[in-house]
Amino acid sequence: MSLRLTFHGAAGTVTGSCTSLETPGGSLLIDCGLYQGSKTLKELNYGAFPFAPGGLGAVLLTHAHLDHTGLLPKLVRQGFSGRILATDGTRDLLAYMLPDAGYVQESEVERLNRRRQQRGEPPVTAIYTKADAAAMLPRIAAVAYDAWFAPLPGVRARFWQAGHILGSASIELEVTVAGGKPLRLLFSGDLGPEGNALQPPAQAPTGFDCVVVEATYGDRERPHLSAEQRRQALRAEVVAALGRGGNLIIPAFAVERTQELLFDLGLLFARGELPETPVFLDSPLAVRATEVFAAHLEALGEAAAAQNPFDRDNFHFTAEVAESKALNRIHSGAIIIAASGMCDAGRIRHHLKAHLWRRQSTVLLVGYQAPGTLGRLLQDGTRSVRIEGEEVRVAAEIRKLDVYSAHADRPALVDWVVARLPIARAIILNHGEGGARAGLAAALEARLSPAVPVLLPLLDASLVLDRPGAPRLDQAAVRLAPESLSALDWHNRHAALALAINERLRRTGDAAEREALLRSLEQVLREQRRVPPGGKAAE
Repeated sequence: MSLRLTFHGAAGTVTGSCTSLETPGGSLLIDCGLYQGSKTLKELNYGAFPFAPGGLGAVLLTHAHLDHTGLLPKLVRQGFSGRILATDGTRDLLAYMLPDAGYVQESEVERLNRRRQQRGEPPVTAIYTKADAAAMLPRIAAVAYDAWFAPLPGVRARFWQAGHILGSASIELEVTVAGGKPLRLLFSGDLGPEGNALQPPAQAPTGFDCVVVEATYGDRERPHLSAEQRRQALRAEVVAALGRGGNLIIPAFAVERTQELLFDLGLLFARGELPETPVFLDSPLAVRATEVFAAHLEALGEAAAAQNPFDRDNFHFTAEVAESKALNRIHSGAIIIAASGMCDAGRIRHHLKAHLWRRQSTVLLVGYQAPGTLGRLLQDGTRSVRIEGEEVRVAAEIRKLDVYSAHADRPALVDWVVARLPIARAIILNHGEGGARAGLAAALEARLSPAVPVLLPLLDASLVLDRPGAPRLDQAAVRLAPESLSALDWHNRHAALALAINERLRRTGDAAEREALLRSLEQVLREQRRVPPGGKAAE
């Protein structure tokens, strides 16, 4: 069997990370993540895997975020019976994250099926359930950083600190090659930025045949702020938001982003730089994750010196749904942090429904917003959105604070790659949209001398690694065209058009004008029905 590397996710997009490696000793996966973003992209979560789950010997995880782990229960349900190997931090987080993901999927599908039933449409089923997730958790085994282990015969691996979130790792692999020295591979996973308050800097050795590196922010350079400068930027946003007379709503990823925000807010409160404002953490998963962080304080960088930075009298953790709904009766003077970070699921959606139409409210985006998500629509200035089938006007102040990203920017990514030199055969960029990967590729090509080939695989592209010369991508069997991975799809355009029609009808002066507008739209539909796809209108 040839050594073949195939990119089944996060190739031209930033979610669904899943890379397979076929070796003479068997096949393994690096990550098995959930697709997030447009409905076209998320539909991939429901389809068959482009490989046989039962034929895999092991799965190695870079970290706990669902775009890297969220399809593991489905993988097990469809026949995978091997080991899942991760750091202890990743294992501990997944004990809560995956059952929560199953519960969210069940809840979302239940609401969706009520609407589908009203429309006379057949029901859909969840990708997996909370019970499916709980059943697969015993398969996850923890391995320490910088300790060799053998996931397959002829393959050995090590985890290295990636500085992204608790438990995050880059993965070093050595694969035995017949008649030669081992092939050395490095998968960056998601790399953290400099100055992360809760994580140490990324580490990894040098000298590889191929390095696979993320490119989420490969096309941008963020201001390099110190931890104190970051806190002051947050302080300014909080002061401005509360000064408008409303609440501050922060959509935040339940893992790492939430804990960083709590840590920085706690310091600002303790130093008297912010008044003792009530902070509500309204996410059962984020509450559980915060408990895991508190149990791993010794691994949390700057926070390791604190007794428990998440325990303050003005921090309130809501667990029950009734408590969450009660928060909507608070119209001013509170900070509400809720998941999900891209606003596409979870309790943040009912907080947005309650606050987006209020001019006094502020929504602060503190993380990456994938194309097609509600968070991205808000970031791009959309003035009317649909949430759970309802139209909501956007009158609130929408702010973005990019200093809390858990991803390295372009200069940091380039520095990380340069620190891994020599790289003998290829650098492969994944986990990035088209512009981000192109920007990072250009920066690497300008920095590296002598040049190292930089490859940009499409979804399901593969390359054979045990042939002489530079690896070449086989991109013949892709599931989605590159333009479908990170662009708005027809679902987004349909929602936008429906909102635009409603807005036009509201603004039109009288009933006769509305009738004329509707007749013109009906005429367009009649003309469209007379035109077969790709053909001419009927005579």
